[in-house]
Amino acid sequence: MKPKLYLETTIPSYLTARPTRDPLMAGQLTATKKWWQLRQNDFEMYISNMVWNEAAKGDKSAAARRLQMLASIERLKITPEVEALAERIMRKHLLPAKAVFDAVHIATATVYKMHFLLTWNCTHINNREIIPGVEQLCVDSGYRLPVICTPLELMGVSDI
Repeated sequence: MKPKLYLETTIPSYLTARPTRDPLMAGQLTATKKWWQLRQNDFEMYISNMVWNEAAKGDKSAAARRLQMLASIERLKITPEVEALAERIMRKHLLPAKAVFDAVHIATATVYKMHFLLTWNCTHINNREIIPGVEQLCVDSGYRLPVICTPLELMGVSDI
């Protein structure tokens, strides 16, 4: 059985993005494409309806590329249980008020028992200052927080 992985919206965005001159972002785009090439088949991948809706926004041709890439990935519904966990995250002020969607991504991956949440959002999701509080809240709520990581952190083990 393959590990279950939730793709947050930054992943399809980076996979379909045009090249950039920003060196940090260029490295992240390259790493995301390399991860997709090498590792995507090692996981059962999921997105939520929220990822789908976020991916559909913006430039029409870019949105079309993102949606085409996501079309075959199973979509998870935002259930009352997901909403309740996201609300608890926000009520405890673990994320800033503007990061409600990020709380929903975390809650979706948690409630659906994902092993991994893959993201480049290191401000509100893969943030080592935030994760301990979110993890404790999840445990207190009867859940296990998935491993939150970037594609670089989930490249796998080399034969070297």
